[in-house]
Amino acid sequence: MARFGKGMTHRIAEIVRKHTHLSAAAALALAMVGVLLWAARGAGLEASHLATLIVSTVALAGLSVWIAGWD
Repeated sequence: MARFGKGMTHRIAEIVRKHTHLSAAAALALAMVGVLLWAARGAGLEASHLATLIVSTVALAGLSVWIAGWD
């Protein structure tokens, strides 16, 4: 396993530059799922319901980035 350093940082930066929409969708999905989990923490949702909400949230983040990328 590679140690995290300048080499790894440059690789990550290159991936982000090369795949801007995918990187934006991943960042937005991570933030949205975090908010979802925070908001649903006391709602008593079953695991299957929570999983469905997470998948829907990730799809919504991807769709949002795709629509925002329209020129």
